[in-house]
Amino acid sequence: MIKIFTGDDRVRAGNEIKKLLGENYEVIDCADLTKRDLPMIFKSATFFDEHRRILLRDFTANPEIYPELINYLNTPHDIILLETKLDKRTTTYKEIKDRLEIKEFKLPPAIDFREVYGIYNLAKRDGKKAVIALRKVESSEDPIRFTGLLTSQALKEFSPKNPKTIKILKKLSRLDINLKSSKIDPWLLVESFLLEISNPN
Repeated sequence: MIKIFTGDDRVRAGNEIKKLLGENYEVIDCADLTKRDLPMIFKSATFFDEHRRILLRDFTANPEIYPELINYLNTPHDIILLETKLDKRTTTYKEIKDRLEIKEFKLPPAIDFREVYGIYNLAKRDGKKAVIALRKVESSEDPIRFTGLLTSQALKEFSPKNPKTIKILKKLSRLDINLKSSKIDPWLLVESFLLEISNPN
C-alpha cells in the first residue's frame, strides 16, 4: 500500500497516519535519498519485521527519486508519503494519480470573528434565527473552532453578578465536552446550544 497525504492540516494528517500505520512506524526524510536507496525502502524487509510501516517525508520534493515511484507501486509494505506540497503538473503525478490514493488535508478557511459573534448575539435574542444564520456558514466552518470563539465572547461578557452569563458558560462547557465525546453530529449540538441560550434556565 502506498498513499500520499498532502495539505496544511498536519494534525488531521497525523491522526490518519496513526490510524493506518499504528504508533510504531519508521520515519524517513527524503531530502538526501538517491535512487540506490529506494529498493531497500520499498522492497526489503528488516530483521524485526517483514511487513514494514513507513512514513516518507517530502518524497516528491526530491527530483531524483520522485520519478522512480512508479516502479514501486506494488510494494509489500504500508507506506505513506507526507508532502508539504504536491505539484499536480508533473509527468510523474499524472502517471500515479489514478494508481494510488492521494488525500489532501486542508485547514478550514479563517473564521470571520464578526460573523460568529453576530450569531452568538442573535442567539441570545432569538435562537431560531441564530440557527438559520449558522446553517449558512456550517459548510465553511469547523464546529470546535466555532465553539471556541463562542466561549471567548462569553468570557468577555461574564459577570459573577449576572446569572445569565454564568448559565451560558456552563452550557458552553457542556457543549465542549459533548463535541469531543458524543457521536451526534457536532453542528446539531451547536444548534441546540444556540436555541438554549435564548432562555438559559
